[in-house]
Amino acid sequence: MTRLDWNSHPGRALQGSVRVPGDKSVSHRSLMLSALADGRSHIRGFLEGEDTRATAAVLQQLGVRIETPAEGERVVHGVGLHGLRGTTQALDCGNAGTGMRLLAGLLAGQAFDSTLVGDASLSKRPMRRVTDPLALMGARIDTQDGLPPLRVHGGQPLKGIAYTLPVASAQVKSALLLAGLYADGETEVIEPHPTRDYTERMLAAFGWPIAFAPGRARLTGRHSLKATNVDVPADFSSAAFFLVAGSIVPGSELRLPAVGLNPRRTGLLQALRLMGADIRIENERESGGEPVGDLVVRHAQLHGVELPEALVPDMIDEFPVLFIAAAVAEGRTVVRGAAELRVKESDRIATMAAGLRAIGASIEETPDGAIIDGGALRGGEVDSHGDHRIAMSFAVAGLVAQSAIRIKDCDNVATSFPGFLELANGCGFALAKAR
Repeated sequence: MTRLDWNSHPGRALQGSVRVPGDKSVSHRSLMLSALADGRSHIRGFLEGEDTRATAAVLQQLGVRIETPAEGERVVHGVGLHGLRGTTQALDCGNAGTGMRLLAGLLAGQAFDSTLVGDASLSKRPMRRVTDPLALMGARIDTQDGLPPLRVHGGQPLKGIAYTLPVASAQVKSALLLAGLYADGETEVIEPHPTRDYTERMLAAFGWPIAFAPGRARLTGRHSLKATNVDVPADFSSAAFFLVAGSIVPGSELRLPAVGLNPRRTGLLQALRLMGADIRIENERESGGEPVGDLVVRHAQLHGVELPEALVPDMIDEFPVLFIAAAVAEGRTVVRGAAELRVKESDRIATMAAGLRAIGASIEETPDGAIIDGGALRGGEVDSHGDHRIAMSFAVAGLVAQSAIRIKDCDNVATSFPGFLELANGCGFALAKAR
């Protein structure tokens, strides 16, 4: 099979309004909770990506009727907490780590056995961090030496536990809370650093009694979820590429409407502002329990910073594009406390370091981060290793490089950001499929 490569050329000043796709994390969770709810839920702003469609397909295999009245919309006919039906077929999560980890928690409390599989990339991602605490609740999940596929044994009585996460992870927290819906007693999750609280906010919106504060969430099992309509905000992680691009390309001004501004998600916004970025929030409001606002970014000279470690959990998906910002900023940027980047869709520290060096940047890897000295980028060839966020980050780098950057293996961009190439070119990128 021929892999898709891109060429990113130096571009003009970026201008216009850019409506990025719906939030992936909210889209996954809205499907799952709508499926388990009593009644019919209407989801608008749904991300039409491969990851979220994979989650929808899994739920349909489990007996949930999901309609698509229009692009970006789903109508989910909930089957109730105990209405899912088992299947002997494997449940394919594709490239979606969020989907697989959350479904592991959801399926741990069912009466039937399930097998969760993924693509080659997902099959290399560690799962013990979620299967081990689920086992403490009474779940039985077999792995391949800690990797997918996951074989989830049904009919296991679950009990609530108090669990302190060794490493902050919204996915693990969410898996435990979803298992907690089926558990006897109270499930409490305590985090070393607060992570995204999408699951907590959405459980409350669907009527489940839950108490939560930054770094802590607590619920009891055996209640019910009530169908509700969900407006999915624009995905901050998708907006991140345009925030950095608008910051580093001279003469740029971009507006990004209706972006989700969950404080556990917007660490990059704070990091860029520390670096001197000119980013304004307008029209702040709330939608479906989530804070939302329009972001306006203008070009500004960025400078290197020592990134506060407290920001790391709130920007873990945005580090590839932050590395691009750091590579063209004045001075040195130091990132620490980001070891989780080594077990994402790729080893993002190693992959970004190799790519940046290939186009002339100065970067030193450390076990949990990097030291980046800003300067000029010369262009060249980089390999994204199938990691969608790395591919899009180097597309941004191409805007300010001295010559084009060829980015190898971009097929997986559709997993998180369908239509990225067209949207980017519409505001001033010079991005093309390589021949």
